[in-house]
Amino acid sequence: MSEPESALEAGAESASQPAPAEDITYHAVEKDGVVTAIWEMQGRKHVRTIDPRSRQGKEILNLYTTEHHDESQPAAGDAASE
Repeated sequence: MSEPESALEAGAESASQPAPAEDITYHAVEKDGVVTAIWEMQGRKHVRTIDPRSRQGKEILNLYTTEHHDESQPAAGDAASE
C-alpha cells in the first residue's frame, strides 16, 4: 500500500509549487489624446486601475515616455552622415 501514499505525496508537492506568474504589464487608457487611466494587467486579467495623476501613475508614464522618446529620436551621428 505504499504506492498510493507516494502518489499522494507527489501530488501534494506539485500542488504546493506556485504556478509560473505571468508578467505584469501596464496599458494606458486614452481619451482625446490624454491618458485617463492606467490598467495593470497580469496576462489577460485586469489587476487594478492606477490614476495617472498619482505618484505611481506618474512614475509609470515617465518610464514609458522616456523609453519611447529615446527610441524615436535618431542618433546625432546619423544626421551627420547624410
